[in-house]
Amino acid sequence: MNRGLACFAVALLCPLAALAADNYPSRPITLVVPFSPGGVSDTTARPLAPVMAKRLGQPVIVENRPGAGGGVGMAHVAKAAPDGYTLMMALASISAIPPADKLTGKTPSYSTSQFAAIARISADPTVLVVRDDAPWKSVRELVEAAKVKPGTISFSSSGIYGTTHVAMERFAHAAGIKLLHVPYGGGGEQVTALLGGHVQASTQTYGNISGHIKSGKFKPLAVQSAERLASLPDVPTLKELGYDAEYYLWAGLFAPTGLPEPVMAKLRTVVKEAAADPAFVKAMTGMGTPVQYLDAPEFEAFWRADERHQTQIINSIGKLE
Repeated sequence: MNRGLACFAVALLCPLAALAADNYPSRPITLVVPFSPGGVSDTTARPLAPVMAKRLGQPVIVENRPGAGGGVGMAHVAKAAPDGYTLMMALASISAIPPADKLTGKTPSYSTSQFAAIARISADPTVLVVRDDAPWKSVRELVEAAKVKPGTISFSSSGIYGTTHVAMERFAHAAGIKLLHVPYGGGGEQVTALLGGHVQASTQTYGNISGHIKSGKFKPLAVQSAERLASLPDVPTLKELGYDAEYYLWAGLFAPTGLPEPVMAKLRTVVKEAAADPAFVKAMTGMGTPVQYLDAPEFEAFWRADERHQTQIINSIGKLE
């Protein structure tokens, strides 16, 4: 193609791109949650979807695609058309799964380069909890019991190398203990398993388990943040107790890489407005999860730094069966 024809082609494409942005969205949008209902990704996506829909003028349909610690749903979105009609509410495990696959000799089901960061919605530390009738009243007692009988104290997670699995293994690694991992499809199933006595411990965000803590069904032993949570002022951090196991579970909105810039710009504007909408803020704070919004450039930088940290954690944990 000569230079004149190339310029002519670009001139034609520019108005088409603008037109695509003006027409977007012209049909319903699917917001994929790569976990089962009830977890952080799900409880963040569901109140956000209707607020986004109101501003976009099209339904935003939440679709749960659990499996492989979030890997099934993430791989699905990675392969989706980059047209703005398939979005995803992912957690920190988006960065953990590829290095975990490599560590275990698997071909990674996706690469993080296949996703474009739109916005971070929240970022909460996890809370180590046991049932109220558990024999351990403190982290020290749990650690001592685990050292006496390695691999007998069970905990629930969102799947091998999923967010809550990595969080708990980080604690176990720091404490020098071995726990029994029981994977589930998402946060809701993990919590139900602990409620039913199918496992003995779990680590979740406060928002995901606040009701069970307040009702007395769960006993919080420690939080995995740098400082104590205002909502749990009497619960120590693992750092205070001498364990280097700080961990945060964040939720962020993504699209497949290659999204047209006008569509990305529109989504950034809509999500920023939606994250500040009183109805959404009320829903999140009501669950004990305050909104901690970051726009695309800041979220991208945060995500890449977290990705490096996640890879280091995975490699330090090593290969798990």
